[in-house]
Amino acid sequence: MGSLGWEVSALGFGCMRLPPRRINKLRAETDESVKIIRHGIDLGINYLDSAWVYHLGDSEKILGHALKNGYRERVKVATKLPLFLVRNEGDFDHYLKSSLDRLQIDYLDFYLLHGMDRGGFEKVKRLGLIEKMKEAKQRGLIHHIGFSFHDTLPVFKEIIDYYPWDMTQIQYNYMDTGAQATTEGLKYAYGKGISVVVMEPLKGGKLADPPKEALDIMKKSGIDRTPVDWALRFLWDRPEISTVLSGMGTRKMVDENCAYADSSGVNSLSEAEQKIISEVAGIYREKILVPCTACNYCMPCPSGVDIPGNFALLNNMSTESSGLRRYMLRRKYGGLAKPGGRVDREKPNGNASVCVNCGRCAERCPQHIDIPSELRKTHEILGKGKKIRDFYD
Repeated sequence: MGSLGWEVSALGFGCMRLPPRRINKLRAETDESVKIIRHGIDLGINYLDSAWVYHLGDSEKILGHALKNGYRERVKVATKLPLFLVRNEGDFDHYLKSSLDRLQIDYLDFYLLHGMDRGGFEKVKRLGLIEKMKEAKQRGLIHHIGFSFHDTLPVFKEIIDYYPWDMTQIQYNYMDTGAQATTEGLKYAYGKGISVVVMEPLKGGKLADPPKEALDIMKKSGIDRTPVDWALRFLWDRPEISTVLSGMGTRKMVDENCAYADSSGVNSLSEAEQKIISEVAGIYREKILVPCTACNYCMPCPSGVDIPGNFALLNNMSTESSGLRRYMLRRKYGGLAKPGGRVDREKPNGNASVCVNCGRCAERCPQHIDIPSELRKTHEILGKGKKIRDFYD
């Protein structure tokens, strides 16, 4: 784990995509989630990642239940300060105590400043939050200090150089090598002895379900490997990465991902395999219109728009060659609530036309997507039948 002197499992458990409740999909179901998390620990996962905002607070509470009966002693626990909610210095103590109470533990192995970007970094400096971190560490409430990141390479390097961090968490996968922290940033942090934890290894699930052209490339390789296995091996091949977080919502996902980890290794991919991944990445980049990872940071929408759901339909439309399936995608879009219809603001179910351009979603988006603009395009294409090429090159 960077320069921290202990061995972390190649696969970490990201507690952001736990099994949803039947009624409110943004919340998580407790009993099944606890079983899945404990199963992962039993198979050797020893790094668990949560955040104050995940599943509207359910994530930390569920993880707290899972850590009982001796499981706490077997793992390292990380959670995050909701930086975008912090307004003053006192908020730090409030949110740290809230996380510890939810998790039902006395200390955190890692406490991260959540979703650091240029604006967040300026807030950290203005409010003296690094000093608050150091004070909490002296009191034994946290053991290691880090940050998760969503911005550009220059900002990443500036933050890395600002403080001797123990760890950083970045979005990285075979499509995002030139985005956000980038490969250069990954190497930069590693060169300073900072452990690097990777999130979004499947880009919100997109890399698990490749378009036909990408699947054909994988099949022609003659290597019997699932798309998920390809994506995770790409990351485990890199010596700079300490652990890869996967949001696993079923026991089957845990079993499969642990098996992939067991058969992977640093510098294990051949040149031919790396070329295959590069070709697949090229296919994806041509197809994906909106780089939404369904992280749900933008949700719930105050107007009731199902933002990730709308973008998923649009991206699926761009990768779908079947006329029937494209028709079904438009039909599914038409089934979402319309203005004047039964729009649910607590459990957003609206289509893109429900957007009132308030801009709150764009402020929270870690991908820096102009969400209102993209929603307008989504409605033109899926709601009014316009061509994708009329809006995207």
